[in-house]
Order: sequence, then structure tokens, then C-alpha cells
Amino acid sequence: MIFAKAPVAGQVKTRLIPALNPEQAAKLQEQFTVSTLQKATQASLVSVELWCAPDANHNFFKECEQQFTISLHTQSGNDLGKRMENAFLDTLEHAGWAIIIGTDCPELSTEDLDLAMQKLEDGNEVVIQPAHDGGYVLIGLKNCRTELFTNIDWGTSRVFEQTRERLNNLGQQCMVLDARQDIDRPEDLKYLNSELF
Repeated sequence: MIFAKAPVAGQVKTRLIPALNPEQAAKLQEQFTVSTLQKATQASLVSVELWCAPDANHNFFKECEQQFTISLHTQSGNDLGKRMENAFLDTLEHAGWAIIIGTDCPELSTEDLDLAMQKLEDGNEVVIQPAHDGGYVLIGLKNCRTELFTNIDWGTSRVFEQTRERLNNLGQQCMVLDARQDIDRPEDLKYLNSELF
């Protein structure tokens, strides 16, 4: 499950403005989404779902659906945690495990995705890949627990730490993968390849 926002200028990657102008930020969102879809569809043969915000009607999402033969879904919920929880609940009704990734980590590789899938296939209940800024870039679950998505300080450096704390409290074993760099703030732009602009 790939979580993505529609690339609307002034509504996406806003923390990168004014280092980028709104149009550049929207273009970057497009490029990140396409790159993430390429990696996910190259990974082991599993279904790939694009979970869209605010809905799946944007032309860009329709183009992605055609190009990558994926299914489109609309995120629902009043914060990121609720939207992720709802997506997991929906997908785990018909799958033994599911993984959510965002689109703001160009460093996330097909190998990372394959490893996460393998860890879940091997019996791990939870796999998580932290971000260097204290969040995470990937979470995979076999069962969805509300506690993992409620009262988390989304968008802060405490997300990964709080999530691990919840997992410990639930007695769930968590396989932690190597941390990756995501692109959220102007100071992160130095990690980008220049051809993205």
C-alpha cells in the first residue's frame, strides 16, 4: 500500500516551501510517487495499491493506475494514524500481511521492500523501517492493532520511538530494518539527486 497525496501546488510537500516554490514541490511529489510505484511493482509479485488523498479522482492518479496496473483507493480518517489503520484493516481482510510505505523516501529500494516482505513471510508480526528523522518509511503488519496508530505524534521525531513503545506494551516482536533518509524539510534536499529538478 503506497500512501500518496495528489500533486496539487501549495497542498503537498509544503514543508519544502519556500526552498522550493509550490509548483516545484508538486512536481517533486509526482516524481516521488512514480519512483515509489516503479520500485513497488518491481518487487516480488504482490498486488500494489495506491492509497490516495484527498481522493482517487486526480488525473495523476488515473495515469498511475493505467501505467502501473495498480488499484486505487481513497484514504479515510481524520489523521495519518486513522488513515493508516483503516487501510490496514481493509487490506488485511483479504491478505495475510500488508505493508504501507509513503512516497517521500527516494532511498527506499526494491531490496528493502523484498526484505520487509520476506521478514513477514518468515513469521515476524511487525516489520518497520525507521527514518533518520525519527519517523518511519515503512511498516508491515500481519494484524492491525489500533494502539499503533492512536495518540502518536505524527510528523515529529518521536513517531518511531512511540511506535516501538506501543509494540513492546503489546508484547509484539518487531523486526527493525536499516534506517533510511526521507525528504520532508528544506535541509533534506541535499540528499536528492539533482536530476529531480
